[in-house]
Amino acid sequence: MIRVLVVDDSATARAVISEILSDARDIEVVGTATDAYVARDKMVQLRPDVVTLDVEMPRMDGVTFLRKMMKHMPVPTVMVSSLTKKGAKVTLDALEAGAVDYVAKPHSYIHGGRSEIEQELVEKVRMASHAKVVKRIDRPIVKKAHILALAETTHKVIAIGSSTGGTEALRELLLQMPRNAPGIVMAQHMPGSFTGSFAERLNELCEIEVKEAKSGDRVKVGQALLAPGDYHMVVRRSGGTYYVEVGDGKKVSGHKPSVDVLFNSVAKSAGANAVGIILTGMGADGARGMANMKKMGAKNIAQDEKTCVVFGMPKVAIELDGVDAVLPLNQIAQKALEFI
Repeated sequence: MIRVLVVDDSATARAVISEILSDARDIEVVGTATDAYVARDKMVQLRPDVVTLDVEMPRMDGVTFLRKMMKHMPVPTVMVSSLTKKGAKVTLDALEAGAVDYVAKPHSYIHGGRSEIEQELVEKVRMASHAKVVKRIDRPIVKKAHILALAETTHKVIAIGSSTGGTEALRELLLQMPRNAPGIVMAQHMPGSFTGSFAERLNELCEIEVKEAKSGDRVKVGQALLAPGDYHMVVRRSGGTYYVEVGDGKKVSGHKPSVDVLFNSVAKSAGANAVGIILTGMGADGARGMANMKKMGAKNIAQDEKTCVVFGMPKVAIELDGVDAVLPLNQIAQKALEFI
């Protein structure tokens, strides 16, 4: 049984979340808490496998509590928050602080919106129970300088796919990319209200430009394009340039944006001019697309199990023989540049 502690200041939210989780045969809600101080005591007493945590709470907000938790008693945590612009920013803060994943509270009254979150909440709690979390120590962000001299990269593309744990993995990876890095395209499993804020945050930190993609954007040196949430993104080629198209459609491999959709388009458009990178994530999205990239001559890299929050997507890509190198996260950027 997966033992869960539910932390939320709303009695209705605690009741609904507890009911949803208790209906799953493999999950047991061992306790609830109204704020961070009650939650701290119950964590010591009950030793839950997973915590669900609200963002806005009295006495201490959820992100501050999460930072303290990850320093002293790390437990896989799923944030449950609203999808307002402010909520998106705070949830990104929580992922940066160590949360494994997040579930959006329904826009409607939570009891009436139970069906909107039921399946997602159960699946993400199950996934979180397998995630690796470690004690986190605050340290300044350090941009690593690269001594590798890059040749002309105009006709090169780096394609990246990620899911659970991917927001922090992408941040670390992109921080290591120099200003003259080849054009980068990325698909991270995220809802539409998050990707814009996430791209803006990365853009503030990185030497390269990072932006949420829109149809017609060129894939160019020194820029990374992030697929907008709830839309697929593909790479096309016109003469000597690459550009992206963003469009609606059904979920592929269970997701939209889908890493498989992105990788398959890169295999077709860029072939041997591409490098593929698959990072931490639950499931198998991107694995088949990466195998197609390799068949077309691309070089591919998978994040290793030790540094993944969830070793799902990279594991399947390796099993399908789509990977040329398996590396810890802090070595992937340099290897991608060497492949380029």
